[in-house]
Amino acid sequence: MSIKSDRWIRRMAETYGMIEPFEPKQVREAQGQRIISHGTSSYGYDVRCADEFRVFTNINSTIVDPKAFDEKSLVEVKSDVCIIPPNSFALARTVEYFRIPRNVLTICLGKSTYARCGIIVNVTPLEPEWEGHVTLEFSNTTPLPAKIYANEGVAQMLFLESDESCEVSYKDRGGKYMGQTGVTLPRA
Repeated sequence: MSIKSDRWIRRMAETYGMIEPFEPKQVREAQGQRIISHGTSSYGYDVRCADEFRVFTNINSTIVDPKAFDEKSLVEVKSDVCIIPPNSFALARTVEYFRIPRNVLTICLGKSTYARCGIIVNVTPLEPEWEGHVTLEFSNTTPLPAKIYANEGVAQMLFLESDESCEVSYKDRGGKYMGQTGVTLPRA
């Protein structure tokens, strides 16, 4: 496997629609203001967070169970910013829609701007032939409220290309998160 460069990312996005919408360069300013960068970087792609959030709440005192997830554990927020309570968690989604090639594995890492503020981004790998909006998981590890900005960079995708295609892809096995749109909650 090899990590892919900006040229490869541009070619895959423009030729095969791997990332939509696609930004071929790093964007650091919008409407005359500095923003947290997004777009193509040297060896990755910095994704943006959409303005749809789900924030964990303990109002209903439910138990978080991945086999029987209770939607009452979350509060919906649609805004340009999301405030995550201290030591809490929120879900969001990428602005970008991904179509991962059969011989590519994609790994997501948080951006240092958020990591230096105690905000951790977790995303499981995007498997070969998976497609959809990526559900982003944000953990606020600090004892203070933390802010996430919609439509700005929040995480970086790294693309690892194999010299051969996998035997069984995510699409082949009918993965339960295939084609997801919006913030997608756990499915048993």
